[in-house]
Amino acid sequence: MKKSLLPRLVLTMTILLFLFRIVLAQTGSYPTREIEPFYDLALTPAERDSLFRNLQDYKRMVTGLHAYPLPNSVGMSLVFDPVPARFSPELKQLPIDWGLPKNVDLPAGSSALAFLPVHQLSVLIKSRKITSTQLTQLYLDRLRKYADTLQCVITLLETSALAKARQADEEIAHGKYRGPLHGIPYGIKDLLAVEGTRTTWGAGPYKDQVINETATVVKKLDDAGAILIVKLTMGALALGDIWYGGTTKNPWDLKQGSSGSSAGSAAATAAGLVPFAIGTETLGSIVSPSTRCGTTGLRPSFGRVSRNGAMALSWSMDKIGPICRSALDCALVFDVIRGSDGIDPTVRDTPFNFSKKKDFRKLRVGYFKNLFDETYPTRDNDQKSLEVLRSLGVDLKPVTLSTQLPVNSLRLLLNAEAAAAFDELTRSNRDSLLTDQRRGAWPNTFRAARFITAVDYINASRIRSLLVNEFYEKTKEYDVIVSPSFGGIQLLLTNLTGTPCLVMPNGFNAKGSPTSISFLGRLDGEASIALLGQAFQAATNWDGQVPPLFK
Repeated sequence: MKKSLLPRLVLTMTILLFLFRIVLAQTGSYPTREIEPFYDLALTPAERDSLFRNLQDYKRMVTGLHAYPLPNSVGMSLVFDPVPARFSPELKQLPIDWGLPKNVDLPAGSSALAFLPVHQLSVLIKSRKITSTQLTQLYLDRLRKYADTLQCVITLLETSALAKARQADEEIAHGKYRGPLHGIPYGIKDLLAVEGTRTTWGAGPYKDQVINETATVVKKLDDAGAILIVKLTMGALALGDIWYGGTTKNPWDLKQGSSGSSAGSAAATAAGLVPFAIGTETLGSIVSPSTRCGTTGLRPSFGRVSRNGAMALSWSMDKIGPICRSALDCALVFDVIRGSDGIDPTVRDTPFNFSKKKDFRKLRVGYFKNLFDETYPTRDNDQKSLEVLRSLGVDLKPVTLSTQLPVNSLRLLLNAEAAAAFDELTRSNRDSLLTDQRRGAWPNTFRAARFITAVDYINASRIRSLLVNEFYEKTKEYDVIVSPSFGGIQLLLTNLTGTPCLVMPNGFNAKGSPTSISFLGRLDGEASIALLGQAFQAATNWDGQVPPLFK
């Protein structure tokens, strides 16, 4: 009986499906009709009928992709190249002259010592006025004392740090000096893998994750004799300052978050818990927390520092750089971490020709006049910064930052790449484990980004190439361009073009929190912005300010 009914049932279902397709074709009620406006499309019923089968084919292809386990560490086969047409890079590496002081007096009191910049701590260690072990113990003690206050620590690496510090002291005592970072403690944002430690990415789903490799940046710092003492908090999956353990605090105002996503790196450096830390930036993650916490941060050109061993958020926008207490410190750290490793295919080996002997007044310096002329909260401090530069003999030339290209629309590049990087997290519904579930947080952004089409992603990439060349043509006459840190489309545009940026404190707002100014360089022009930044900081003392609660 059942066998005799089966052919009839199959025939009935076939007829019903056929009739259903006729109704769909006549009414235009295919599922695509409801979402076409989101893609700026308007299809006819016949076009929808043809489309439906193709979508089913794509579904099978996508299902096949999802069946393959793809770790975050695997990058794209397409590599973003920020080098504009007709750009001529420097090719020869010249000797670097840091201009470090010959003598530094050991300050009275551990607090004063904790806030010394790297370039002074370096002289103290080299001259053996203090040992690396003593310095490392000082910062470990401060980390234990203030970690809960700032909510900035993921993992304290006390045992390995003290062992490496003792090794550094022995090497220096026997005449083996590796350079200015030898014996200097530091911290890293917890998206950098270190073998044998947790690498949590600041996110609940990964809080017990152990990656059995060490990031290239950490290896280079180890080779330079620096002492890794702590893995610091970050906004979950590199957004904001909220992580699975709380909100990292601004050392100047504990009621306020430190901004992000390099939240712990900036807060710990500003509070004298480490002399410097490593952060990353995709869209403001060095500039923003450095501003909030009053640190000096260097976002290098895209392709200057290997991302091997770092969490990927956007393969075409992620950059790794130092967060320090001075421009010179940033230059010292950058010189160590730059350069290829044979793993990250985006990295270029180009010179870093920093020399304190160079006359910064000979730099060609512009400023985005239209941005400085706008009304915004930190305008007074920024205007004073321009006056400082003029008083130093810098000839500031007005430049207009403008474009007819849809820069804000190019944000979809970041969202699409980030959603791809955490595709499995979204499809598994483990994104519900992230602490921040607000509308603008990653879980919702990742879900929405799945509806960005490959066609639109590629066309956005094409417009980005136009932007790279247009921005270069408008700014190629300058070594440095001074800009409000958050003026107009500057932050998004310069991250899309891979432009280097030095962000420095330049005063305080009405609530007593630091403000900042940004120096933008040419591609691979980190030496020029560091040189001018050092001159600016020598003429001011904003970089020497200390949060009162941590003295």
